Amino acid sequence: MLMQATRKLLCADPVEGREMEELPISSELIAELNAPLLAALEDDYGSLGRQLDRRTIAINEIKDRVLGFSVALPSWGSGRGGTRFAKFPIPGEPTNIHEKLADCAVVNQLSRATPRVSPHFPWDKVSDYSALKEEASSLGLGFDAINSNTFQDQPGQAYSYSTGSLASTVAATRQQAVDHNIECIEIGEKLGSNALTVWVGDGTNFPGQQDLGRSLDRYLDAAAQVYAALPEGWRMLLEHKMFEPAFYSTVISDWGSSILAAQTLGPKAQCLVDLGHHAPNVNIEQIVARLHRFGKLGGFHFNDSKYGDDDLDSGSINPHQLFLVFNELIEAELNPRDGFNPAYMIDQSHNVTDPIESMLSSAEAIMSAFAKAVLVDRAALRHAQENNDTMMAFQTLRQAYRTDVSPIVAQARLEAGGAIDVLNAYRRSEWRERCAQSRKAVGLGAGIV
Repeated sequence: MLMQATRKLLCADPVEGREMEELPISSELIAELNAPLLAALEDDYGSLGRQLDRRTIAINEIKDRVLGFSVALPSWGSGRGGTRFAKFPIPGEPTNIHEKLADCAVVNQLSRATPRVSPHFPWDKVSDYSALKEEASSLGLGFDAINSNTFQDQPGQAYSYSTGSLASTVAATRQQAVDHNIECIEIGEKLGSNALTVWVGDGTNFPGQQDLGRSLDRYLDAAAQVYAALPEGWRMLLEHKMFEPAFYSTVISDWGSSILAAQTLGPKAQCLVDLGHHAPNVNIEQIVARLHRFGKLGGFHFNDSKYGDDDLDSGSINPHQLFLVFNELIEAELNPRDGFNPAYMIDQSHNVTDPIESMLSSAEAIMSAFAKAVLVDRAALRHAQENNDTMMAFQTLRQAYRTDVSPIVAQARLEAGGAIDVLNAYRRSEWRERCAQSRKAVGLGAGIV
């Protein structure tokens, strides 16, 4: 019965002439799966509402805030990642941007929290970007920040990035990297994007390998050429990373290097924070506050880590840190200073899970952390802080963190047309199984995608 309610969407490249329905999973199936869960959700939502009333918090106002919050999906996140040594693909994995968009549409249709996709080039290149934009729109999706790729060589590439890219000692290689980033901007204009994310793996593995000052000079000079090509209303998001693939030094290694580069380039340049791109035990929420203070908080990549840049599912290791990060993001929103419009995106490598399930789980964790941060009693927190009442300031945050906001997040999904139980709905749709029958198999890989 359930499969009769599932709309058939061919897991194929529409360029090949096959028809594609608008949405991957039928609203009838979602409604059928939601039906037996409605009474329990109503009871849980009502119970939580009464609890919040005692704290003079209107639950519907929190729910409306959740309804208004969203995060982008990475196009590459719809496929399996890998370890540094191998990739283990699964049946039905996407092999092109069209299949990636279909999988991202599944995540958004069930979670109702991920309406934008952040593409990566040249991985997602097509011949007709106007058609790609229309295709995404038919799936209920738009495009977020464009990501350039100068950390790996491509077939037919004239110069190797083995010496670096924007900071390479080879002038022709630097120009190639500049040209690629400008091409990404031009693609982004066609897709309706307004931001370019630039992450470079440039750095060294041996002391003395490069002059650390001159390598930064080369980066800034090349990045300035990219910056000059930004259209009106665009932003250039500089992503820092402490290590990998360079393990001795990285050109843009931390938030300090990132903000100095952004300030040097100009007002359109801002900093992008990835949760896994820091030294162990770094206070990331303080970095968020510092970047916002100087008007340079441009974006945030959500994931989690245990040892380094693990790119684990959001909230899977340290959900309390995710909450504390959102607490600072809410503070920034309430005190916009020079503006507050960060680009939010999930950025994970799904090595042992179905990528769609991981993105659904992460979207729920992110929405929950956001909802808890919204619940913080800001007046009580400010009073405790100004009176140096350490314990009450901490307990104000702890009260919000302890609150089970899952009924709010589920109710928001329901009202937006999503699934109450996203993972069950996804599995009952048999989307992966159907795609496994029609998509080309992904070959074995040698490392992280």
